[in-house]
Amino acid sequence: MFPNPHFVDSNGIRMAVFEQGEGPAVIMVHGFPELAYSWRHQIPVLADAGFRAIAPDMRGYGQTDTPTGVAQYAAAELINDLIGLLDALQLERGVFVGHDWGALVLWQMAMLAPERIERLIILNIPHIPRPDVDPIELMRSKFSEDFYIVNFQDSNDADIAFAADPGHFFDVMMRKNQITRALFDQLPPQMKVLSLLKAMAREASGGEALLSDEERAYYVRAFEHSGFTNPINWYRNWTRNWKALDGVDQVINIPTLFIGAADDVIIAPEQIDAMKSLVRNLTVEMLEPCGHWTQQERPQDVNRLIVNWLSTKMP
Repeated sequence: MFPNPHFVDSNGIRMAVFEQGEGPAVIMVHGFPELAYSWRHQIPVLADAGFRAIAPDMRGYGQTDTPTGVAQYAAAELINDLIGLLDALQLERGVFVGHDWGALVLWQMAMLAPERIERLIILNIPHIPRPDVDPIELMRSKFSEDFYIVNFQDSNDADIAFAADPGHFFDVMMRKNQITRALFDQLPPQMKVLSLLKAMAREASGGEALLSDEERAYYVRAFEHSGFTNPINWYRNWTRNWKALDGVDQVINIPTLFIGAADDVIIAPEQIDAMKSLVRNLTVEMLEPCGHWTQQERPQDVNRLIVNWLSTKMP
């Protein structure tokens, strides 16, 4: 059973925290469009394995506060939320696990506040070297204005469309077995541009629904409450986050487990390879077949990899 939340003051916001178990702390950080609930398969297993499993609804999501303004969702604020969570729970350090945007935030935290991270476990999104050019401009030139991250920058069309029918949004978004890496690589370039607005406009999607009716209802209720604008505001800080890393050492020395998904077409295999020279103490595990929603699509394998790796890395 998914635990009930308790609430802590973290970085000036009221954060909903779901936890179970006792032992070394493992803090799980969700991405978009997810929640602490996205770790529902991991929390009891980690607790049974002797860990204190902790998953917050991040700023702008679920039962945690939703401050107004794009700058409130910069990576610096999100990192300070996690540091504030550690302080509120009287933890000097913790093992951090991140997926999707949670991974992006944790990579930055590993560069900016490595002393608060005991071990690092990342799902799907590799450590991508900071480019010399604003990444939004790179995406705009490579993928066009239709690409969802670019579209989020200049328009609130997605905020409105997603909020108009959250149930359809999750029916479209959270699916498995939609496409393999091999098939994706054969597509023409224009078909590789991920437009969430165009996906929402379709009545049917490929693959299979990932969520049960009960799980779908949990997500729908949460996003009916919090809306989509503030979660999307995380994306609207992409340029601000890039500027904040100017001159920051990109090398990470924290022991790190990376769990990749072979069919997560958001990530190219060469991006995973490029990470290896920047993360000095790195273990890479790839799940195949597996798409983007790794900890929900392949929970038993993710749990096994995390528990086995921690058993060899934790004193």
